[in-house]
Amino acid sequence: MAILANRVAILGLGLIGGSWALGLKRAGAVSEIVAWGRDQTRLDKAVEMGIVDSASTDMAVAVAAADVIVIATPLGTMASVFDQLVPVLPGDAVVTDVGSAKMHVIELARLRLGKKFPRFVPGHPVAGAEHSGFEAASEGLFEKRRVVLTPVSETDAAALQLIEALWQRCGASPVRMDAQRHDDVLALTSHLPHAVAYLLVDLLAQQGGDDAREFAAGGFYDITRIASSSPEMWRDIFIDNKDSMVRLLDQYISGLNDFKQAISDGDNDHLMQVMQRAKSTRDGLI
Repeated sequence: MAILANRVAILGLGLIGGSWALGLKRAGAVSEIVAWGRDQTRLDKAVEMGIVDSASTDMAVAVAAADVIVIATPLGTMASVFDQLVPVLPGDAVVTDVGSAKMHVIELARLRLGKKFPRFVPGHPVAGAEHSGFEAASEGLFEKRRVVLTPVSETDAAALQLIEALWQRCGASPVRMDAQRHDDVLALTSHLPHAVAYLLVDLLAQQGGDDAREFAAGGFYDITRIASSSPEMWRDIFIDNKDSMVRLLDQYISGLNDFKQAISDGDNDHLMQVMQRAKSTRDGLI
C-alpha cells in the first residue's frame, strides 16, 4: 500500500504514541518515525525496541522535515509543548494530538499556532490499557477501535483527510464529532468511570484493612481495573474537562444519595427500577 507520510514525529512516546508508531510501521504507512521526549536514555530504549527509527530531546531535530507531528504528551504539558514546537514547526506540517479532552486543547492550539492553526487536527483514540509507557505499546491497540476527530470550521480538509487515513491504516475507525459533544460523552463513558474506580480503591486503602484486601477479587477487580492507570494523566484529564466532570459528578452523587435513601427506607421499587434499567442497558452494550 502507498506511503501516506514520509516523516512522522511523535512528541511524547507513551502507550498511545508508541502504539501508533508500531501500527503505522506494521501498515507501511510512513517512511520514518521520530520521537521527542525529555529523557534520552528512555528514547534510546524505544529505538532499540524498534518502536521508532530515531529519537531526540531536541525539538528542532525531532520535527525537522516532518510531514505529520503527533502531540502525545499528557494534557497538562501541552501548553509547554506547543510553546517549544511553534518556533521550529515545519511550514506545511500537519499537527494532531491524542488528548482525551478536546475543547481546551483546541483553544491552546488556536492561540499558539496562529496562522498555522488550520493544519491542526484535534483527535482522541478511544483505546488504551491500564498500563502506561511505550513498553506497553501494541501494534494492534487501535484495531476496530474508534478514533474521534473534532475538526473546527478552520480545519484544513486535506489535513483532516490525511490524519483519518493514517488512523485507518492502523485498523481504527475515525469518526468526526463536535468537540464539546466529545467532552460530554467521554466524561460520561470514560472520565467518570475512572474517577469512580480511583475512589473505590482509595476507600479500600483507607478503610478496608488486610482482611478486606484478601477478599477484593472478582467484582471488585472488574470494576476497579482502570484504577491502575496513570494518576498523573487522569489528573490532567479531570482538570481539563472539569465542566463536564463536575456536572456529571453532581448527577452521580445525587443518584448515590437516592440509592442510599432507598436502601435505608427499604424501597424495593426504586432499587429494582435502577438496577433493572442498568442491567438492560449493560446487556445491550455487550
